[in-house]
Amino acid sequence: MSTKEIHYPLYKKEDTDAFFALFQNNLANFVVIAVTMLGLGFPASIVFGKVIPGAAVAVIVGNLYYAYMAKRLAQKEGRTDVTALSYGISTPVMFVFLFGVLVPAHALTGDHELAWKIAVAAAFLSGLVEALVSFSGNWIRARLPRAALLGAIAGVALTFVAGEMLFNTFSIPVVGLVSLAIILVGIVGKIAMPFRIPASLFAVLAGTVLAFALGFQSPEQIREGLANIGFYPLLPSLAPFEGMSYLFGALIGILAVLIPITLYNAIETMNNVDAMAAAGDSYDIRECQAVDGIGTMIGAIFGGLFPTTVYIATVGSKEMGAGRGYSILNAIVFALAAMSGVIAALAAIIPLAAVAPILVFVGMSMIGTAFVSNEKKYYPAVALAMLPYLANYVMTRFNNAAGEVVAGISEGIVPLGQGAMFTAILLGAMTVAIIDRQFRQATIFALIAALLSFVGFMHAPALAFNAAGDFAVGYMLVAVFFIYCAFATRTAATAEDPLKKAA
Repeated sequence: MSTKEIHYPLYKKEDTDAFFALFQNNLANFVVIAVTMLGLGFPASIVFGKVIPGAAVAVIVGNLYYAYMAKRLAQKEGRTDVTALSYGISTPVMFVFLFGVLVPAHALTGDHELAWKIAVAAAFLSGLVEALVSFSGNWIRARLPRAALLGAIAGVALTFVAGEMLFNTFSIPVVGLVSLAIILVGIVGKIAMPFRIPASLFAVLAGTVLAFALGFQSPEQIREGLANIGFYPLLPSLAPFEGMSYLFGALIGILAVLIPITLYNAIETMNNVDAMAAAGDSYDIRECQAVDGIGTMIGAIFGGLFPTTVYIATVGSKEMGAGRGYSILNAIVFALAAMSGVIAALAAIIPLAAVAPILVFVGMSMIGTAFVSNEKKYYPAVALAMLPYLANYVMTRFNNAAGEVVAGISEGIVPLGQGAMFTAILLGAMTVAIIDRQFRQATIFALIAALLSFVGFMHAPALAFNAAGDFAVGYMLVAVFFIYCAFATRTAATAEDPLKKAA
């Protein structure tokens, strides 16, 4: 531990690139939330007056706390190159809350405001569960191989981050390709942009100008965005507690969705914090999970209905050389944007193809980190852990029609995609144990997979006893095979070593 006082800057120029990457990541989620809820019939007074400001409060609280954690780590280790953790709404969990909580609540009640209160209560409960899970975070982290954890993250990075954003980049090639080239030259190639403008900002500006100049964006979109400008105060309410009774009454079935997705969120935070440790900044996983849970609860009190998490983009920010300033600036900007309605205006003005390349770079960084931070012998485990998210990506993009749409490709796509995070980690962990010839550990991981399959955390659409019986039996048979392998390798080792044989 360092006792020397250091100057850890509040803001540096590298924070600018990281800020735009984090801001656009959060902004994209906020735009999806607004468009989806308005499409479901929720009035603008709830969407822009309650949900967006409440979600912003959660983002503000977490970003400021993680900036504080970064300063604390910098002082503790005597370093000035510490990067604050990126933080915001968890994208996969956001979709679950929109369509697995909010839509059923509205279908039952027929009342938009009451459905919002129920969803806010679910978010508050989710935050409470994650805060409680934090007590075991470090214990779980110590017992899961890094190759499995980072491989699972790389799967998310390959599909939902780099892959999805690359698709969006190519949706308007004249805009996207130019922005992508700027990102690659400025951030990967480390070549300065004109007038020393940060590469990410220059990419967004260039892409936006091209989009308007070539007719891909119209002045009408600006007018639509500006129509939502106003004053939306950040006000707390009792909504989470008013909606709680429904979660333990007519809508108790939502808990079957809530519990597994909250555990997923806690593991997502654990994975992303572990990825940051591999990149050089080691934070306490328990504290991070507690911050995510408490941030979600505070956001719910202010009207937000989406759990938060440490972002996969953190390592990308580390690669950019960011410190804590980008996190602080993100909190300030989101406070102003949420209260003023600027989020809707920006979403209408800036084309996604202009900002997507920034997240392509973030995904590239995460995939690279998964391999670089592990020994070469563990590469197969990293690669295998990435694959379940290919199935998850396919099934989620086809939504409820996934089974019918992909049946002609393979009947295994949907069950492999269900609970992909758990499947990825456990398959990766088994592979690491096999590589190390630790077959007792491999057996334990197989048995855990059997249990999670049996109760529906993996390979099943919902929690239930015998939810994925075939998979549970399959993992049990794998466990038996691993027991045989443990016995066989021990017998072979004893036969080769006369001293062990004599003993």
